[in-house]
Amino acid sequence: MDKKTMYKLTYGLFVLTSASEGKDSGCIINTAGQVTSEPNRISITVNKSNFTHDLVKKSGKFNVSILSEAANFDTFKHFGFQSGRDVDKFADYADCKRSANGLYYVTAGTNGYISAAVEQSIDLGSHTMFIAAVEDMEVLSDVPSATYAYYQSAIKPKPEIAAAAGKTVWRCTVCGYVYEGEEIPADFICPLCKHSASDFEKVVQ
Repeated sequence: MDKKTMYKLTYGLFVLTSASEGKDSGCIINTAGQVTSEPNRISITVNKSNFTHDLVKKSGKFNVSILSEAANFDTFKHFGFQSGRDVDKFADYADCKRSANGLYYVTAGTNGYISAAVEQSIDLGSHTMFIAAVEDMEVLSDVPSATYAYYQSAIKPKPEIAAAAGKTVWRCTVCGYVYEGEEIPADFICPLCKHSASDFEKVVQ
């Protein structure tokens, strides 16, 4: 079985934001979509390890900012490579506004946002799927939405692999981080994007 087949599925990329008890945060997700049009509902799926997951669960509301091809890598680093448990992601972040539901949405490198209220949640083990009613939405630009494939080819910096000829390195397919060694530990976690060893590919120099 070739696990890379999953990469052939098409995904958008989004900044999910929420707040609870005076704390705002946001994270990158790639699973958001409309599930019904009448009434208008969307679903998102969020890793339980994300601080934003807990905020959505507590508050029952969220915004999804739709990332466009104008997004730069700094946005992905800011919302994807650090935890809201450790830093306030909105403390010095200027490219955002609050929507009518009181939550932030991202204004730079996005082409729209959707505000929604959770109606039900489904426990998926490592993730939770939230199904929510759309309460508000706005188009912010006409720049095409960024797909995961576009992120890989045009936004994510190409890694510089500093390994001598003949050495083996493992490259994270999500952020490009490089681990040097003949084998990567099964429990290895990428220090940048927090993805597991299964998201690393072997590169022989």
